[in-house]
Amino acid sequence: MNGEVLRTDKDGVATLVLNRPEKGNALTTEMFEELEKHLDSIAREIKTIGLVILRGAGGHFSTGYDMAEIAELTAAHAKPHTQSEVIEKLANLPQPVICAVEGHCTTGALELALAADLIVAAESARFSDAGAKWGLTPIWGLSLRLPQRIGQAKARELTMTCRTIGGREAEAMHLANVCYPDDGFETGLSALVRQILANSWYANRVNKRVLIETEGLPLSEAMSLEMFKNEGLAPDAAQRVATFFHRRDPS
Repeated sequence: MNGEVLRTDKDGVATLVLNRPEKGNALTTEMFEELEKHLDSIAREIKTIGLVILRGAGGHFSTGYDMAEIAELTAAHAKPHTQSEVIEKLANLPQPVICAVEGHCTTGALELALAADLIVAAESARFSDAGAKWGLTPIWGLSLRLPQRIGQAKARELTMTCRTIGGREAEAMHLANVCYPDDGFETGLSALVRQILANSWYANRVNKRVLIETEGLPLSEAMSLEMFKNEGLAPDAAQRVATFFHRRDPS
């Protein structure tokens, strides 16, 4: 299949695959442009898509931004905010987003992964922020999202040492929500997907919006936003509640 980002839909799940396996799925301007088109489309498809998975082809999520483009700074930064804007679109998709990480997830790829709601790691996954090794600095949200997820102390450790951590360590420091053994990765990911999709897609979208909009607000402001900007019950709420009572009815 052609394209640097491939999309497949199945049973309410849109799977986006970074597709440069011969280059370790190194990120390029073209890849971000293709990803943006997919995200724009998915954001409008709330009735048919209830969950998004972002992953890489060929056994790696991504080795980070393509160093060939970095070497040609003029070309790589002709539109300097493109990548960060696309990452924000990923973070703000109405649907829940899972980033499924196998193999390398390095620097720019880590910035991309951190925009997902959940990060699922294989045991052999390798996470790192190697920017300082090459004299690069974060411009896609890493300095904000990494400490939000794992805390300031661990974020400073990873960015200052540039060391690589595996899936189990990523899970222990809450960089990854869960880590599955390599031979059980697809099974574990599928089970998590089914668990999320079984819930109200409407409620998932509302919960995600509230979490995004209340983050960092004082409690009183967050409570006001939650109460007064609430969209109300899900359209299928009555049916779901009736199912609850039906299960409890011994007859």
